[in-house]
Amino acid sequence: MPLTNTQYDIILRDYENRQLHNRHELERKTAYVYDHVPGYRELEEQISSVSVSQGKKYLSGDEGAMEELKGMLSEISGKKTRLLSEAGLPENYLSPAYTCPDCQDTGYIDGQKCHCFKQAMITLLYEQSNIQEMLQNDNFQSLSYEYYEGEDLSRFKNAVMTCQNFIKNFNSDYHNLFFYGTVGTGKTFLSNCVAKELIESGHSVIYFSAAGLFDLLSRYSFDYKSKEDERERYADLYQCDLLIIDDLGTELTNQFVASRLFSLLNERHMGKKATVISTNLSLEELRNRYSDRIFSRITSHYELCKLTGPDIRMYKKRLLNRK
Repeated sequence: MPLTNTQYDIILRDYENRQLHNRHELERKTAYVYDHVPGYRELEEQISSVSVSQGKKYLSGDEGAMEELKGMLSEISGKKTRLLSEAGLPENYLSPAYTCPDCQDTGYIDGQKCHCFKQAMITLLYEQSNIQEMLQNDNFQSLSYEYYEGEDLSRFKNAVMTCQNFIKNFNSDYHNLFFYGTVGTGKTFLSNCVAKELIESGHSVIYFSAAGLFDLLSRYSFDYKSKEDERERYADLYQCDLLIIDDLGTELTNQFVASRLFSLLNERHMGKKATVISTNLSLEELRNRYSDRIFSRITSHYELCKLTGPDIRMYKKRLLNRK
């Protein structure tokens, strides 16, 4: 997944800060050694002088000048090590320090992203997803079928399979998901499971409650000052790999909301950017609450997953109250 320019710049600034910090740390150690280890500075300066001297000899035709230089530098290095040891310092005290020794804080090894860069991507994607804390509990590892039975269980299992196929084929097939049904039956949970898996594989995921989403759209449309502050987040709505809209129908619905929702869904569809929507509304309520265009867009281009059963959140709460 290619990062946006903004995301890429954030990570590169972190690498620049690492390099700057480590460079200052080396400068601090060097100044300490110069002040507290007599003769060390002179040996450092001697390296430059003998290198220049032997270089001149080599340019003048002395074929053995470079081999002689190696011996001289090795001798100076040995003296430096002994001075550090006598001062009670480790021999690598003035070696360059790196947060990631593998790429030496460049982020790349032989033109390929280092493992530390990939981890920085995932960390950034988590931070920007809006659901970092939720994903600590909502994931496939914590999935349980114990709260369902009969037709409710069949529907949940089918929804889980749909989610897993959605993730498996995410890079090759464009799909969207629409979870609907009764309250507390796992719609948000499955949305978050999908989000975690895709973030872990390096995809950008943005989560919004319906109320939060339309608050952002409203501020971007009508508040000029907020528009400047929200420009990047607004762009992410259209550019992120996966947009999750949770609890559609809980927002205050009006003509503006319906218009902006259709525009958002339509532009993401045109750009083949996946969207996951969850709602407690039935399909009939969805049609009545929003425009026919939105209803048609969702029912035509989204995989519909109906979830039914007991309110799991209330069930868990009752169990806790009994303890």
